[in-house]
Amino acid sequence: METRGAIAAAAAAAAFTWSNSISSAHHLSQQPFSVYGCRTPKIRCLYDSAPSQKRADQMIVSVTGATGFIGKRLVQRLHADSHYVRVLTRSKSNAQAIFPGKKGSTAVVNLAGMPISTRWSPEIKKEIKQSRIRVTSKVVDLINDSTSDVRPEVLISATAVGFYGTSETQVFDEKSPSGNDYLAEVCREWEGNALKVQKDVRLALIRIGVVLGKDGGALAKMIPLFMMFAGGPLGSGRQWFSWIHVDDLVNLICEALSNPSYKGVINGTAPNPVRLGEMCEQLGSVLGRPSWLPVPDIALKAVLGEGASVVLEGQKVLPARAEELGFPFKYRYVKDALKAIMT
Repeated sequence: METRGAIAAAAAAAAFTWSNSISSAHHLSQQPFSVYGCRTPKIRCLYDSAPSQKRADQMIVSVTGATGFIGKRLVQRLHADSHYVRVLTRSKSNAQAIFPGKKGSTAVVNLAGMPISTRWSPEIKKEIKQSRIRVTSKVVDLINDSTSDVRPEVLISATAVGFYGTSETQVFDEKSPSGNDYLAEVCREWEGNALKVQKDVRLALIRIGVVLGKDGGALAKMIPLFMMFAGGPLGSGRQWFSWIHVDDLVNLICEALSNPSYKGVINGTAPNPVRLGEMCEQLGSVLGRPSWLPVPDIALKAVLGEGASVVLEGQKVLPARAEELGFPFKYRYVKDALKAIMT
């Protein structure tokens, strides 16, 4: 029983990781400071990273959540594409503000928020919501308070497929209404704060699904379980698993940064979601390990309490808008994504 409990805890951590793709590394200070005479929240720049070469369409991109799983890959890609990157944090006392001097940012990517990988209590639930709202509100306020000559042209703000609620039978796209559970409420308020950005700033809200990659996210937690022959679906295994390869997500963000057609809500998921049982079978096949040890509902509820609903229920989310825009998904099927990640 203790072994099964340990497996449940590890599996729960993996599941929570896939439901929370956003980094917690950049909770921004509430102390005000002055930029161009305006009182604004204190957002500091950990470093300004200049590219090795110039390009005609070079962007200056400020990123929150840059040390997280997605953020690190995004910064690497922006560097590779010769863009100028500012990693935002509150950890350096001598750092510059987000828009230092007369040199503003071309774009801002907001990826920050407290992880949900813990047993929920009323206090934890409040902080999960407020961490996202605070960071997004501060970013938006700073953009809105900046003068037009340094105001970013675009804000890419992360949100999540939890917006839609959960269902085993419904299919969701960007036109679907919000759900009525706790995470749907979090996402509504999260997005609502981003929508307060000035109308002359193009806004793209990326509703992110389960992000797959070898160096973090769900797979980093799941692979050790499978290698110990302890992998398997959580609960019934029939809950939907709306996933995306980390490279496709980074490419989607980069396309949204540069392409003016990318605005409004865009689902950050692959075109072919699967049920969790199939996902585990495919992972086991790629690893040469069986997917034979399901974690029962009762074990997850014992570890996570109310938070178990995140992993025991799912949603089938389609990237209708990205498809409409002609976004070239490199990994449309989970089997291909897993093979690429593991080889």
